[in-house]
Amino acid sequence: MVQLLKILKEKGVLGIDQASLDRKKKGGASVYEGDGARIYKRSMYLRGGVLHFLARIDGVKSLILVSQEPIDTEFIGQRSEVEGVYFFSAELTVENSRVLHRTFPFSEPISLREKRTTIGCGDRLGLATPGQLRAVARYDVYPVFAQQSVRELTLTGRTFPEVVKDATFLVFQEGFERGYGADGDHLKSIADIDTALEAGMRMITLDLTDVMKPEPASWSPEMVESEFEKLDDNVAQHALSKYSKKIFKLAGSTINFDELEVKRCVLMYWHALEFTKEVDQHLKDKRGDQYDLEVSIDETTAPTLPSHHLFIASELQLRGVAVNSLAPRFIGEFQKGIDYIGKVAEFDEQFKVHCDISRAYGNYKVSVHSGSDKFSVYPSVGKYTEHRLHLKTAGTSWLEALRVVAQTNAPLFRTILKKAYEYFPEATKLYQVTTDLSAIRPASEVEDQALPDYLDDNNARQLLHITYGGLLNDSDVREEFFRTLNEREEEHYAAVERHIGKHLELLGVPAK
Repeated sequence: MVQLLKILKEKGVLGIDQASLDRKKKGGASVYEGDGARIYKRSMYLRGGVLHFLARIDGVKSLILVSQEPIDTEFIGQRSEVEGVYFFSAELTVENSRVLHRTFPFSEPISLREKRTTIGCGDRLGLATPGQLRAVARYDVYPVFAQQSVRELTLTGRTFPEVVKDATFLVFQEGFERGYGADGDHLKSIADIDTALEAGMRMITLDLTDVMKPEPASWSPEMVESEFEKLDDNVAQHALSKYSKKIFKLAGSTINFDELEVKRCVLMYWHALEFTKEVDQHLKDKRGDQYDLEVSIDETTAPTLPSHHLFIASELQLRGVAVNSLAPRFIGEFQKGIDYIGKVAEFDEQFKVHCDISRAYGNYKVSVHSGSDKFSVYPSVGKYTEHRLHLKTAGTSWLEALRVVAQTNAPLFRTILKKAYEYFPEATKLYQVTTDLSAIRPASEVEDQALPDYLDDNNARQLLHITYGGLLNDSDVREEFFRTLNEREEEHYAAVERHIGKHLELLGVPAK
């Protein structure tokens, strides 16, 4: 603590009030540092006369409490005294993150149900949040952190409480008081939803893949008729009377149903709709109205037809489901880590209809999954949603971390690239990509200064994007990788900030 006391005295921080602290936070570098210690300026807050802040000492980050009187605190940690000044050092644990929530409520995830524009920022490393926040802080948008799926947790070896904990401390590090969400992403069961809720997540992305029935989309009319006849009469009569041969006039679109398409919709989605109602009631019972339910129907091989979207939206509204956002499967290709593949004019035409449907059936946010790096369609997405939108990004921040490694630690990046080829076959069992490995330039032909160019090549981006699980668990990579990012912390934050900022700028989100 000697290093910290020296910094605190030099910067005139001891014994001042919160207003004076707030002035010191503004402008200049985001940290005070010296003698192997670093204080994160924006995290300096007073509570009960005790100064709280995050600091890194000899490479280890902790929550530090400082006072000129003995410290009484709920945090779990170690006490010490230096030159008559009392210190308390708390590890960044799940238990201490929950104490932080009570001490500084802005550090706890909240419901963003009433917020117009939200952006999901996945952070597979538990390190990128400050960079994401610095981008978000410049725009009229609310961030959703701790966005992880069960698949990502399995691959990274993390848990829902850990990802919420990491987001909590990094939000505190940045002093971000606007409010943020936390997303249990692509959950399919109530058991997994409960695990996410218990961890403090307020947003649940319900993935209906396992309860939808896609096969009727390609069935013959005879088979559709045969299977429809097996349904409960009340279900059949409701669907036909509500939709068959009806014309639905929206703000800028018209959607027609013939009888056969109505029957397909019932066979494909009815069970999923009933399950969504069950989940929504479960969330109400657990959270009252303090939750954000996103309905995901995007994990399919075929685009969501506008008529099918309307059927789903209408039926969810009839069931009283509190849909905060809904993610269709859009026309074209939304592949991981690269720009949109398809004709932008065709995307615009159909995307506009999806937006018309959302406004007509509850005015929920349209959610764009695999939304990172889809720069060519962002202007359209911003325009047609009028920024009533949730954009979900994940692996793009991981790629920016790799960019920093490529710029600063060439030997490690070469190891990562080599290992990525080894993990690629297994990764493709989980992620669908169209990567052409043969089109990637061999690393032996590339000078060190050109290694960052791999992060601008679509094939290399996808190779590196989907192999994160193997790479993060590789003993030849993991320790050196995290050491490099911790040593190059500000460079990492700056890279993520630039990249997320580009997303928000092209979406046309208003600046703050």
